[in-house]
Amino acid sequence: MAVDSEVRRRKQEKSSPETNEASTAAELEPVVNSDEEEVVRKQPLSTKERLDDEDASSPLVDVFRVLTFLLLASCGLSYVISSGESFFWGMQNPPSYLKVDWWKTKLVCFTLYLAGLSVRLTTLFSQRGPLYLTPEQLSAYDGTDPTKPIYLAINHTIYDVSSNPRTYGPGGSYHYFAGCDASRAYVTGCFADDRTPDMRGVEEMFLPLDDPSVDKHWDKAELEKLRARELEEANQKVFEGLDHWVKFFANSKKYSFVGYVKLPEGWPGTEPIRPLCQIAKDRRSPRTIPEKKEG
Repeated sequence: MAVDSEVRRRKQEKSSPETNEASTAAELEPVVNSDEEEVVRKQPLSTKERLDDEDASSPLVDVFRVLTFLLLASCGLSYVISSGESFFWGMQNPPSYLKVDWWKTKLVCFTLYLAGLSVRLTTLFSQRGPLYLTPEQLSAYDGTDPTKPIYLAINHTIYDVSSNPRTYGPGGSYHYFAGCDASRAYVTGCFADDRTPDMRGVEEMFLPLDDPSVDKHWDKAELEKLRARELEEANQKVFEGLDHWVKFFANSKKYSFVGYVKLPEGWPGTEPIRPLCQIAKDRRSPRTIPEKKEG
């Protein structure tokens, strides 16, 4: 009996759940001793891991990469610009923008531009009313001095045309009008000869030439009336020709009003009447013979 009890007790111990779980866990748990851990820790890293570790620990690699890229980019750009002549900017005839003198010139021009802009802004904000300039004072604003604005006058009124230096500045097609009142030239078309506001005698360019062979078709009274009408029409054409440009500058959003030309006392009687310029003379023609009335 004692033997049977001992056998049953052993069977129960073997079939106990706690015992089974403990034994299973023990079987599944890997056995790693301290020597194995040391071996795993001392295993060599791969090449990629070593490079990543070096990159993370040394910023000099990034600096080297950047410098290498800049060197290669510089060599490539030099090769392209020099058309294959040099990798290191050693060109015999480099372009103008690679020359020191070119940059010096640009710097001087830029400095003068800023100086001129400063003067213009100072003049603009310091003005409390229209300027009054004599013809001599106005001539200083013809665009030859880059530190000053470009002014022109028409019918004694001054306008700032600095926004269009290609037209009114030195070398421009209408530079004759800068720095003066050239009202007469706007009508006659003689830009170089008629740089004056004196309009006396301009109407002659619109009057017909006297021709005895044609004028004999009118009697004396009729011819006087005809000439009076022709003079009136000529004056109207002068007015319309000048008024067109007066309105052009007055209504322009591009050019600004500055002031007025201060003329000498007694002007224009203090000066002789100008003769017509050749261009204006060439526009004149004889009167036309009147058509015969029917009946």
